[in-house]
Amino acid sequence: MTNQSQRLFCQADLNYVDQSFAEPVIVNVAIRDGRQTFAGSWQDCGFELLPHKSQVQHWQEQEIMEIHYAEIAVLARQLTGCDHALVSSHIIRNPQQASLHPDLAPIRSVHSDFAASYGDLIRSRYLMDDAQTLSSLRQAGISGEDVGRARRLLILQFWRNVGAEKMDLPLAFCDARTVPQTDIRPSLVEDYAGGGFDFETLGIAPPRVKDQHQWYGFPNMHRDEVVAFRTYDSDRLGTDKPYWTPHSAFADPEVNLGEPGRSSIELRATCLFM
Repeated sequence: MTNQSQRLFCQADLNYVDQSFAEPVIVNVAIRDGRQTFAGSWQDCGFELLPHKSQVQHWQEQEIMEIHYAEIAVLARQLTGCDHALVSSHIIRNPQQASLHPDLAPIRSVHSDFAASYGDLIRSRYLMDDAQTLSSLRQAGISGEDVGRARRLLILQFWRNVGAEKMDLPLAFCDARTVPQTDIRPSLVEDYAGGGFDFETLGIAPPRVKDQHQWYGFPNMHRDEVVAFRTYDSDRLGTDKPYWTPHSAFADPEVNLGEPGRSSIELRATCLFM
């Protein structure tokens, strides 16, 4: 095996978007092994693999909310130096959840979760009389009005595998520095997973030059590690620095679909700088 092949996770087809979002544009890309080829930190390339042992044992809803939200809030504060980190929801993706709603299946399109409009949306959301947001505000000892007054708002997300280490649809991350703003395509998502939440996401257009977008994956992820990745930063709006981190599920060529299916959890920390 060559050094180059040792540095690759695999070759995979990714679904980019065209101007109309009508049909995916399939591009075969090299996904580097992020364990052997270092891309950088979440501050520069947009994502980073971190060791992180959770006290959660069974990854059930109540245990996640009672234990893991606080763990992720602490981790987000440590990583960003923010004054407050609010964690008010999570998404579990596994075959059972996907059977309840297709939005909860692994997302097999190249995207970054939030467009520039997300800041206003999240500020208004923390003013709503919602049990989860109120709980996160209470834990932080602040109010919804304090969220609105924050001088900087940064969204740091955390992705963890809680199933088999070798899965059918792992997640790949793209070095945000290799994706210019001209390649992003805002698009409205309505009623995500039936939760009544509408927001703008960013689809990603195919690279103009082969291998311009540099992709990374982390083989055999286990539950004592997590990928942190940035999906919004108000300080970067209007600059040439990316606030987006493109990512996508992809088919591991060594695993048949569903044998085993992916089981993962993702949480979002709203990091406030006062």
